[in-house]
Amino acid sequence: GGAGDRGGLRVAARRPLSALLFPLCCRCRGWPPPKPPRRRSLSSIPLASLCSTEHLLGTGPGKAPPLTALSLVSRQVCWLTPEQTAGKQKPFMYTQGQAVLNRSFFPGFDTPAVKCTYSATVQVPEGFTAVMSATTWEKQKDNTFVFKMDHPIPSYLIALAVGDIVSAEVGPRSRVWAEPCLIEAAKKEYDGVIEEFLAVGEKLFGPYVWGRYDVLFMPPSFPFGGMENPCITFVTPCLLAGDRSLVDVIIHEISHSWFGNLVTNATWGEFWLNEGFTMYAQRRISTEVYGSAYTCLEAATGRALLRQHMDNTGEDHPLNKLRVVIEPGVNPDDTYNETPYEKGFCFVSYLAHLVGDQGKFDAFLQAYVERFKFQSITADDALNFFLEYFPELKKQGVDSLPGLEFDRWLNTPGWPPFLPDLSPGQQLMKPADELAELWAADSLNVEAIEAVDITAWKTYQLVYFLDQLLQKSPLPEGNVERLSAMYPKISKAQNAELRLRWCQIILKNNHESEYSKVKDFLHSQGKQKYTLPLYRAMWGGSEAARALAVETFSATAAQLHVNVQNYVKKILGLEGAEKA
Repeated sequence: GGAGDRGGLRVAARRPLSALLFPLCCRCRGWPPPKPPRRRSLSSIPLASLCSTEHLLGTGPGKAPPLTALSLVSRQVCWLTPEQTAGKQKPFMYTQGQAVLNRSFFPGFDTPAVKCTYSATVQVPEGFTAVMSATTWEKQKDNTFVFKMDHPIPSYLIALAVGDIVSAEVGPRSRVWAEPCLIEAAKKEYDGVIEEFLAVGEKLFGPYVWGRYDVLFMPPSFPFGGMENPCITFVTPCLLAGDRSLVDVIIHEISHSWFGNLVTNATWGEFWLNEGFTMYAQRRISTEVYGSAYTCLEAATGRALLRQHMDNTGEDHPLNKLRVVIEPGVNPDDTYNETPYEKGFCFVSYLAHLVGDQGKFDAFLQAYVERFKFQSITADDALNFFLEYFPELKKQGVDSLPGLEFDRWLNTPGWPPFLPDLSPGQQLMKPADELAELWAADSLNVEAIEAVDITAWKTYQLVYFLDQLLQKSPLPEGNVERLSAMYPKISKAQNAELRLRWCQIILKNNHESEYSKVKDFLHSQGKQKYTLPLYRAMWGGSEAARALAVETFSATAAQLHVNVQNYVKKILGLEGAEKA
């Protein structure tokens, strides 16, 4: 309906949280969306499936939908048994809307092209707490929670979680939420740091409009590192490393407060508008907080992930473009890869390079956010605004420089035609490169290896070192065993980024004596970015590795998100793999 139409939804859930009731109403903004120019699609699936009130809500065109009672049996609304939680005592439920899953949660225009405000009333059993991505919330009698989102957001950012969760303040506008058994660790890890990141973000990109910035630490089966639901980011418990070594990961989710949540890609085919700008913003904040050497090192690990992805798919794979054609009926989640993140970062870095002045480009980003806030835009909108903001660059024809044409960036698959300078990170990368060379040699120079003390290396320096070792694997026989013994900081790490890479090295070198570490890591969490690479490595490895994959999946499948389950089934070639 129009901007003033209201839709109501009342959901009675016949699942573990048997008393949960969920009335929700939305006000849509930007509907109907403007007719797009040719070559733009407002959705990855037929508009009839997405944008017709009659089709979606069972009402005539333009009529407000009636109050409806539904049973939440969708597998995209995630119901966890007590065994799937950290505390193992009570069930837990949460919703994951991105990219097109919230159509299973409530009727609505499930496209990022349309934004709406919403209010919701959630009644839950005693002993449970509900949280939502809302600007205000209030607990009323009968364990009823009332939520309201005052700013227009795309449907994928409407999120609900219900569980045995408690909170602790960690800043003037931030608190952490977690199961009781995790709350002290969460408070210790994040006390004071979120406000610092928010303040730097505001200095760079303009006011933080969402009020609070809370963080909910999800059960281990949560499939993502973080989901930037406004006002309350959902994150993996893998971020609780115990030594604050992964707190910077939250910078990425904070950066979405401006890029993605405030200014949103109108179509999932241009996901880089969310993620490329966010990667750039993340690294700007990181540079201000940690310095350029550290940030360039972290960016180098991102570049290594992009290289790994393109080596696996081939550079000319159609998904290795910034403007992806998502055919009707294709789930946008199935197109997910590193390209919109890291190639998108390279494109935004190229725009900054064209400007040639960091202060001027920072000012442009503020103007970009101010111009398009609360809107959904296309790449053409963003790039036209860039050229309007810098008329001298437009006059120079920077959008059509040979080999670096904006059209090539968007529509040609392959390695980025421009790479930002990461040389400030050399002071941290060079020792790691040299040490990796020593370990890859047929004849070990033990004296030179022992002369390098890695105990003071930060997490991303160790990650970079392991990335180099992985590229050089398989290593000469016996070297992985010696590595493991010499560097317990790596081989016995609890940091998830280090554990992932050590497990990959174990598998690529057929180091069967440490296969148990692969199994333990996969039992401990269900993050997609960690889980899928390890199953691919196992399935592409030895018979013993393939057997490990089947055994581990049989034991852990029930604790994984349905999408991750199906992706693993496809990797293992199992019968019954469904389209996620």
